[in-house]
Amino acid sequence: MPARRAVITGIGAVSPNGTGREPFWAATRAGASGIRRIAAFAEAALPVEIGGQVEPFHPADYMEERDLPHVSRVVPLLLAASAEALQDAGVDPAALDLEQRRGIGVLVGSGGGALEFVERQFSLYYSGQDRRCSVYTIPSATLGTLASEVSMRFGLRGFSHMISTGCTSSTDALGYARQHILGGGIDQVVCGGADAPLSPLIARAFHMMKILTTSWNREPHRGSRPFSRDRDGFVLGEGAWMFVVEELEHARARGAHIYGELAGYGSTCEAFHRVRLDESAEEPARAMQVALADAGLPPDAIDYVNLHGTSTVLNDRIETRAMKRTFGARAYRIPMSALKSLIGHPQGACGSAGVAATLLAMRDGRFPPTANLEAPDPECDLDYIPETGRAGTIRHALCNCIAFGSKNSALVLSAVEG
Repeated sequence: MPARRAVITGIGAVSPNGTGREPFWAATRAGASGIRRIAAFAEAALPVEIGGQVEPFHPADYMEERDLPHVSRVVPLLLAASAEALQDAGVDPAALDLEQRRGIGVLVGSGGGALEFVERQFSLYYSGQDRRCSVYTIPSATLGTLASEVSMRFGLRGFSHMISTGCTSSTDALGYARQHILGGGIDQVVCGGADAPLSPLIARAFHMMKILTTSWNREPHRGSRPFSRDRDGFVLGEGAWMFVVEELEHARARGAHIYGELAGYGSTCEAFHRVRLDESAEEPARAMQVALADAGLPPDAIDYVNLHGTSTVLNDRIETRAMKRTFGARAYRIPMSALKSLIGHPQGACGSAGVAATLLAMRDGRFPPTANLEAPDPECDLDYIPETGRAGTIRHALCNCIAFGSKNSALVLSAVEG
């Protein structure tokens, strides 16, 4: 029997710079920002007034109006992206029999899950409005229930699991989906990431750590500035990017369109600090090296890297160092870009956002740009594709993520012939 391979046959995107796969990609390849002023931040008199918010977005288009007070905003975002991914893959859950629905798993990566919902419930409680608290406060606040929302909405009876590893959450979810496929236990997994952290308390807590920019409240689109010398913090974002991950021969047998293969996955922990990165960049580099080895590819095979690129002084400098440790002198010749310059940082969903952009770049032969790279940092001196995208062929790409708690994860994506 030939070795099993995991491919992506459907993409769904609900992004600050475009709702829907193609609007998201059109904005991304054009370098169009979805970062804007957030009314709730201004009303709370926060020093930070901007974020990557999905707007317009109407949750009632994806859920019953009566259910919305009982869930976090992340749920309709997640359901919208999952529905698009299933449709794109040509999978109609309503047309499947019981055994077919039992054969589709769900894996969702999220850093904060329903923290925004929990904040709302505590706000009601401590303001004397506890009778308005949701009867589903406990189940809806429980992180694992987020995956169940997808399973219940589409009647999927396979495993229904959550991965929460900070900013690497959705990268890890995709890595685990690949392992399930390769192991032979299942042929299809609805997988990706979703986060909705744009609430006043969450923003204030991030600000207390001094990692959010406060310099661009009047020019939101310029706020996220990965690798630029004048960067001073990231911009919070939200969104959902979901996929149908499928065994290659299963996809071919039903004539599905294949965007690319999840060819390799690597993850490490440098066991260093809750927030800070070790200056050596050893473990972020090793995560990428493990992913390359898992894919059976040398570093020279990589045509493009989708970077974590948060816009913090420390992260961007160390990620650049990790690229040099992984690729050596060739690091200077590989096109790389940071999607967060356009959408902000959607926390645990950022890895899946990068995978979506990379697969669409692979499809169209177009490297997306890094916006706002106006003042090059001498310590960040690679080819970050500043301001304007460019044409280019991608056979193999690497998507990199770095998380709080010293976590690092990377995926290798490859084009599939035939």
